[in-house]
Amino acid sequence: MKTVPIQLPETVFSSLRKNPEEFVQEMRIAAAVKWYELGEISQSKAAEIAGISRAEFINSLSRYRVDFMQYTAEDLAEELMNVDQ
Repeated sequence: MKTVPIQLPETVFSSLRKNPEEFVQEMRIAAAVKWYELGEISQSKAAEIAGISRAEFINSLSRYRVDFMQYTAEDLAEELMNVDQ
C-alpha cells in the first residue's frame, strides 16, 4: 500500500469533531463516493479506496444520498438489449 502524506490545518479536526484517524477514513469514503457518483470508478474499486467492504460502501452511498445504481438511460437500454443474447 502507498502512503500519501497531506498537510491539514489543526482546526479541521476540531471543526468536524473528528480525530485525525477518523478524519482520514471519512475523507477516503467521501472521495470514493464522489468518484463513484461521477462514474469514474466501480463500487468494488470505491470500496477498496475507502478501505471498507462493498456492503459498507453501499451503506455509505445512502448516507451521502447517492444512488447505488449509476446507470444512464443509454446504459440501461444497452444492458437490456444484451439480456437476450
